[in-house]
Amino acid sequence: MELWKALKRRRLAMAGGAVIALLVVVGIAGPWIAPYDPLAQDLSKSLLGPSAEHWFGTDSFGRDILSRVLYGARISLIIGLGAASIGCLIGVSLGVAAGYYGGRIDQAVSYLLTCQLALPGLLLAMSLVFLIGPSVPVVIGIIGVLHWTYFLVVTRATTMQIRSLDYVSAARALGCSRWQVIAHDILPNLLNQIIVVFTLEIGVAIIAEASLSFLGVGVPATRPSLGTLIRVGNEFLYSGEWWITVFPGVALVILVLSVNLLGDWLRDALNPKLR
Repeated sequence: MELWKALKRRRLAMAGGAVIALLVVVGIAGPWIAPYDPLAQDLSKSLLGPSAEHWFGTDSFGRDILSRVLYGARISLIIGLGAASIGCLIGVSLGVAAGYYGGRIDQAVSYLLTCQLALPGLLLAMSLVFLIGPSVPVVIGIIGVLHWTYFLVVTRATTMQIRSLDYVSAARALGCSRWQVIAHDILPNLLNQIIVVFTLEIGVAIIAEASLSFLGVGVPATRPSLGTLIRVGNEFLYSGEWWITVFPGVALVILVLSVNLLGDWLRDALNPKLR
Protein backbone atom coordinates (compact mmCIF):
# COMPACT_ATOMS: atom_id res chain seq x y z
CA MET A 1 0.00 0.00 0.00
CA GLU A 2 2.82 2.41 0.86
CA LEU A 3 4.54 1.62 -2.45
CA TRP A 4 1.32 2.33 -4.34
CA LYS A 5 0.91 5.69 -2.59
CA ALA A 6 4.50 6.57 -3.39
CA LEU A 7 3.98 5.50 -6.99
CA LYS A 8 0.94 7.75 -7.40
CA ARG A 9 3.08 10.72 -6.38
CA ARG A 10 5.53 9.98 -9.20
CA ARG A 11 3.66 10.36 -12.48
CA LEU A 12 6.70 9.56 -14.63
CA ALA A 13 7.22 6.33 -12.70
CA MET A 14 3.55 5.47 -13.15
CA ALA A 15 3.89 6.09 -16.89
CA GLY A 16 6.95 3.83 -17.00
CA GLY A 17 5.16 1.09 -15.10
CA ALA A 18 2.14 1.39 -17.40
CA VAL A 19 4.34 1.05 -20.50
CA ILE A 20 6.07 -2.02 -19.09
CA ALA A 21 2.72 -3.58 -18.14
CA LEU A 22 1.44 -2.85 -21.65
CA LEU A 23 4.49 -4.50 -23.20
CA VAL A 24 4.02 -7.56 -21.00
CA VAL A 25 0.41 -7.81 -22.18
CA VAL A 26 1.54 -7.33 -25.79
CA GLY A 27 4.20 -10.00 -25.31
CA ILE A 28 1.61 -12.50 -24.13
CA ALA A 29 -1.12 -11.58 -26.60
CA GLY A 30 1.15 -10.42 -29.44
CA PRO A 31 -0.14 -12.83 -32.13
CA TRP A 32 -3.71 -11.58 -31.54
CA ILE A 33 -2.87 -7.87 -31.14
CA ALA A 34 -0.53 -7.38 -34.10
CA PRO A 35 -2.54 -6.25 -37.15
CA TYR A 36 -0.38 -8.36 -39.54
CA ASP A 37 2.01 -11.26 -39.42
CA PRO A 38 5.39 -9.64 -38.62
CA LEU A 39 7.21 -12.08 -40.93
CA ALA A 40 4.73 -12.13 -43.82
CA GLN A 41 6.07 -10.53 -47.02
CA ASP A 42 4.06 -8.65 -49.64
CA LEU A 43 6.34 -7.09 -52.25
CA SER A 44 3.42 -5.20 -53.79
CA LYS A 45 3.28 -3.08 -50.62
CA SER A 46 7.00 -2.54 -50.10
CA LEU A 47 8.30 0.77 -48.72
CA LEU A 48 4.88 2.29 -48.04
CA GLY A 49 4.84 5.26 -45.69
CA PRO A 50 2.65 5.54 -42.59
CA SER A 51 -1.03 5.34 -43.51
CA ALA A 52 -4.38 4.26 -42.16
CA GLU A 53 -3.73 0.72 -43.39
CA HIS A 54 -0.17 0.52 -42.07
CA TRP A 55 0.25 2.96 -39.19
CA PHE A 56 4.06 2.66 -39.10
CA GLY A 57 4.48 1.94 -42.82
CA THR A 58 6.13 -1.11 -44.39
CA ASP A 59 9.70 -2.20 -45.09
CA SER A 60 11.39 -3.26 -48.34
CA PHE A 61 9.67 -6.67 -48.20
CA GLY A 62 6.21 -5.24 -47.55
CA ARG A 63 6.17 -6.30 -43.89
CA ASP A 64 4.13 -4.19 -41.49
CA ILE A 65 6.44 -2.13 -39.26
CA LEU A 66 3.94 -1.83 -36.39
CA SER A 67 3.58 -5.61 -36.16
CA ARG A 68 7.36 -6.01 -36.27
CA VAL A 69 7.85 -3.38 -33.55
CA LEU A 70 5.35 -5.17 -31.28
CA TYR A 71 7.11 -8.46 -31.94
CA GLY A 72 10.57 -6.92 -31.52
CA ALA A 73 9.66 -5.23 -28.23
CA ARG A 74 8.60 -8.62 -26.85
CA ILE A 75 11.93 -10.19 -27.87
CA SER A 76 13.91 -7.29 -26.39
CA LEU A 77 11.99 -7.46 -23.11
CA ILE A 78 12.47 -11.24 -22.88
CA ILE A 79 16.21 -10.81 -23.43
CA GLY A 80 16.37 -8.03 -20.83
CA LEU A 81 14.55 -10.11 -18.19
CA GLY A 82 16.53 -13.27 -18.94
CA ALA A 83 19.94 -11.59 -18.96
CA ALA A 84 19.18 -9.63 -15.79
CA SER A 85 18.11 -12.87 -14.07
CA ILE A 86 21.38 -14.60 -14.96
CA GLY A 87 23.41 -11.58 -13.88
CA CYS A 88 21.43 -11.42 -10.63
CA LEU A 89 22.11 -15.07 -9.84
CA ILE A 90 25.86 -14.74 -10.47
CA GLY A 91 26.35 -11.34 -8.87
CA VAL A 92 24.26 -11.94 -5.74
CA SER A 93 25.89 -15.33 -5.10
CA LEU A 94 29.40 -13.93 -5.38
CA GLY A 95 28.55 -10.74 -3.50
CA VAL A 96 26.98 -12.52 -0.53
CA ALA A 97 29.84 -15.03 -0.35
CA ALA A 98 32.48 -12.27 -0.48
CA GLY A 99 30.69 -10.03 1.98
CA TYR A 100 29.85 -12.70 4.55
CA TYR A 101 32.94 -14.92 4.53
CA GLY A 102 35.56 -12.27 3.76
CA GLY A 103 39.21 -13.28 3.78
CA ARG A 104 40.48 -15.22 0.80
CA ILE A 105 37.00 -15.62 -0.67
CA ASP A 106 36.58 -11.86 -0.70
CA GLN A 107 40.02 -11.43 -2.26
CA ALA A 108 39.26 -13.99 -4.97
CA VAL A 109 35.90 -12.40 -5.78
CA SER A 110 37.44 -8.92 -5.82
CA TYR A 111 40.11 -10.14 -8.24
CA LEU A 112 37.41 -11.67 -10.44
CA LEU A 113 35.50 -8.39 -10.36
CA THR A 114 38.61 -6.45 -11.38
CA CYS A 115 39.22 -8.80 -14.30
CA GLN A 116 35.60 -8.49 -15.41
CA LEU A 117 35.68 -4.68 -15.29
CA ALA A 118 38.91 -4.65 -17.31
CA LEU A 119 37.41 -6.63 -20.19
CA PRO A 120 35.81 -4.77 -23.13
CA GLY A 121 32.27 -6.05 -22.65
CA LEU A 122 30.84 -5.29 -26.08
CA LEU A 123 33.81 -6.69 -28.00
CA LEU A 124 33.84 -9.82 -25.86
CA ALA A 125 30.10 -10.30 -26.33
CA MET A 126 30.45 -9.88 -30.10
CA SER A 127 33.23 -12.47 -30.21
CA LEU A 128 31.30 -15.00 -28.14
CA VAL A 129 28.09 -14.63 -30.14
CA PHE A 130 30.07 -14.95 -33.39
CA LEU A 131 31.79 -18.13 -32.17
CA ILE A 132 28.71 -19.81 -30.66
CA GLY A 133 26.13 -18.60 -33.16
CA PRO A 134 23.40 -15.96 -32.91
CA SER A 135 20.17 -16.95 -31.19
CA VAL A 136 17.96 -15.58 -28.43
CA PRO A 137 19.17 -18.04 -25.72
CA VAL A 138 22.82 -17.42 -26.64
CA VAL A 139 22.39 -13.64 -26.47
CA ILE A 140 20.59 -13.92 -23.12
CA GLY A 141 23.32 -16.13 -21.66
CA ILE A 142 26.25 -14.03 -22.88
CA ILE A 143 24.76 -10.70 -21.78
CA GLY A 144 23.82 -12.18 -18.41
CA VAL A 145 27.29 -13.64 -17.83
CA LEU A 146 28.89 -10.30 -18.67
CA HIS A 147 26.56 -8.07 -16.60
CA TRP A 148 26.73 -9.14 -12.97
CA THR A 149 29.21 -6.64 -11.52
CA TYR A 150 26.62 -4.13 -10.23
CA PHE A 151 24.80 -6.91 -8.36
CA LEU A 152 28.07 -8.02 -6.79
CA VAL A 153 29.17 -4.56 -5.66
CA VAL A 154 25.81 -3.72 -4.06
CA THR A 155 25.23 -7.07 -2.32
CA ARG A 156 28.84 -7.36 -1.11
CA ALA A 157 28.81 -3.93 0.55
CA THR A 158 25.39 -4.47 2.14
CA THR A 159 26.28 -7.98 3.35
CA MET A 160 29.42 -6.65 5.06
CA GLN A 161 27.23 -4.17 6.96
CA ILE A 162 24.57 -6.73 7.90
CA ARG A 163 26.95 -9.43 9.16
CA SER A 164 28.12 -7.16 12.00
CA LEU A 165 24.62 -6.41 13.31
CA ASP A 166 23.36 -7.76 16.62
CA TYR A 167 20.66 -10.07 15.27
CA VAL A 168 23.19 -11.86 13.07
CA SER A 169 25.50 -12.33 16.08
CA ALA A 170 22.52 -13.61 18.07
CA ALA A 171 21.70 -16.13 15.34
CA ARG A 172 25.26 -17.42 15.42
CA ALA A 173 25.16 -17.66 19.22
CA LEU A 174 21.99 -19.77 18.99
CA GLY A 175 23.86 -22.27 16.84
CA CYS A 176 22.53 -21.36 13.39
CA SER A 177 24.75 -22.50 10.56
CA ARG A 178 26.24 -20.09 8.06
CA TRP A 179 23.77 -21.15 5.40
CA GLN A 180 20.87 -20.55 7.78
CA VAL A 181 22.18 -17.08 8.62
CA ILE A 182 22.56 -16.23 4.95
CA ALA A 183 19.14 -17.60 4.00
CA HIS A 184 17.11 -16.21 6.90
CA ASP A 185 18.96 -13.08 8.03
CA ILE A 186 20.99 -11.69 5.13
CA LEU A 187 19.17 -12.42 1.87
CA PRO A 188 15.77 -11.05 3.05
CA ASN A 189 17.49 -7.77 3.95
CA LEU A 190 19.13 -7.61 0.52
CA LEU A 191 15.85 -8.01 -1.35
CA ASN A 192 15.15 -4.28 -1.74
CA GLN A 193 18.58 -3.58 -3.21
CA ILE A 194 18.37 -6.61 -5.49
CA ILE A 195 14.98 -5.52 -6.87
CA VAL A 196 16.27 -2.04 -7.65
CA VAL A 197 19.45 -3.27 -9.35
CA PHE A 198 17.50 -5.94 -11.24
CA THR A 199 15.12 -3.34 -12.66
CA LEU A 200 17.95 -1.09 -13.82
CA GLU A 201 19.90 -4.01 -15.28
CA ILE A 202 16.94 -4.91 -17.50
CA GLY A 203 17.47 -1.62 -19.32
CA VAL A 204 21.23 -2.22 -19.53
CA ALA A 205 20.67 -5.67 -21.02
CA ILE A 206 18.18 -4.33 -23.58
CA ILE A 207 20.70 -1.70 -24.70
CA ALA A 208 23.45 -4.34 -24.87
CA GLU A 209 21.28 -6.60 -27.05
CA ALA A 210 20.33 -3.69 -29.30
CA SER A 211 24.02 -2.85 -29.74
CA LEU A 212 24.85 -6.44 -30.69
CA SER A 213 21.92 -6.72 -33.09
CA PHE A 214 22.71 -3.35 -34.68
CA LEU A 215 26.24 -4.59 -35.36
CA GLY A 216 24.84 -7.75 -36.94
CA VAL A 217 25.89 -10.31 -34.30
CA GLY A 218 22.80 -10.39 -32.12
CA VAL A 219 19.36 -11.87 -32.59
CA PRO A 220 18.85 -13.49 -36.04
CA ALA A 221 16.53 -11.85 -38.56
CA THR A 222 13.97 -14.63 -38.18
CA ARG A 223 13.28 -13.43 -34.61
CA PRO A 224 13.91 -9.69 -34.92
CA SER A 225 14.42 -7.54 -31.86
CA LEU A 226 14.26 -3.76 -31.82
CA GLY A 227 18.01 -3.60 -32.43
CA THR A 228 17.68 -5.79 -35.51
CA LEU A 229 14.85 -3.63 -36.86
CA ILE A 230 16.94 -0.48 -36.40
CA ARG A 231 19.88 -2.07 -38.22
CA VAL A 232 17.73 -3.16 -41.15
CA GLY A 233 16.03 0.23 -41.40
CA ASN A 234 19.30 2.13 -41.17
CA GLU A 235 20.02 1.19 -44.78
CA PHE A 236 16.97 3.20 -45.94
CA LEU A 237 17.28 6.15 -43.56
CA TYR A 238 19.02 8.46 -46.03
CA SER A 239 16.93 7.44 -49.03
CA GLY A 240 13.74 8.86 -47.53
CA GLU A 241 12.17 5.76 -45.92
CA TRP A 242 12.74 7.08 -42.40
CA TRP A 243 9.86 5.19 -40.80
CA ILE A 244 11.63 1.82 -41.10
CA THR A 245 14.23 2.78 -38.49
CA VAL A 246 12.65 5.72 -36.62
CA PHE A 247 9.66 3.84 -35.18
CA PRO A 248 11.75 0.91 -33.81
CA GLY A 249 14.23 3.46 -32.42
CA VAL A 250 11.48 5.39 -30.65
CA ALA A 251 10.09 2.12 -29.26
CA LEU A 252 13.53 1.19 -27.93
CA VAL A 253 13.94 4.59 -26.24
CA ILE A 254 10.48 4.37 -24.65
CA LEU A 255 11.11 0.82 -23.42
CA VAL A 256 14.49 1.58 -21.82
CA LEU A 257 13.32 4.92 -20.42
CA SER A 258 10.26 3.27 -18.84
CA VAL A 259 12.39 0.60 -17.17
CA ASN A 260 14.84 3.20 -15.85
CA LEU A 261 12.05 5.43 -14.52
CA LEU A 262 10.54 2.46 -12.70
CA GLY A 263 13.96 1.53 -11.32
CA ASP A 264 14.60 5.06 -10.07
CA TRP A 265 11.25 5.10 -8.33
CA LEU A 266 11.88 1.72 -6.70
CA ARG A 267 15.28 2.96 -5.49
CA ASP A 268 13.64 5.91 -3.74
CA ALA A 269 10.54 4.05 -2.54
CA LEU A 270 12.45 1.11 -1.03
CA ASN A 271 15.12 3.25 0.64
CA PRO A 272 13.90 4.00 4.20
CA LYS A 273 16.24 6.99 4.45
CA LEU A 274 14.47 8.68 1.53
CA ARG A 275 10.88 7.94 2.55
